[in-house]
Amino acid sequence: MKSKNALECLNALAHEHRLTLFRLLVQAGDEGMAVGELVDATGMAGATLTNHLNILRRAGMVTDERRGRVIQCRANYPQMNALLGFLTENCCAGSSGAACSPASTCKPKRRTP
Repeated sequence: MKSKNALECLNALAHEHRLTLFRLLVQAGDEGMAVGELVDATGMAGATLTNHLNILRRAGMVTDERRGRVIQCRANYPQMNALLGFLTENCCAGSSGAACSPASTCKPKRRTP
C-alpha cells in the first residue's frame, strides 16, 4: 500500500460513525450485513448511513453487492490487512524485540445462522 492509499483509508475511518460501521462489518465476517441491519444496529438515518458507506467504499474499505432489493455490505479484508501492514511494516526497525511485530492478517469467519 502506498502512503496516498493509506491516507484515504485513515481519513475514511477518522469519523466515529464510519469507524463504528466498519467495525460492525468486520465483526460480521464474510457474510457482511444488509444496509437495513446496519440502520437497526446504529440507529442512523438511511441517508446519513449511505453517505458514510459511500466514503468507506471510495477508500476501498467496504464493498457491497445487491441481492434483489437488499444491498449487502462487507468489510474489505485485503484492504484492511494492507493498511495494517503499511502501518506496522517499519515497526521497531532494527530492534529484535518480540513486542513489536507486523500485524497478522485477519481471516474472517462465517457467521453462524
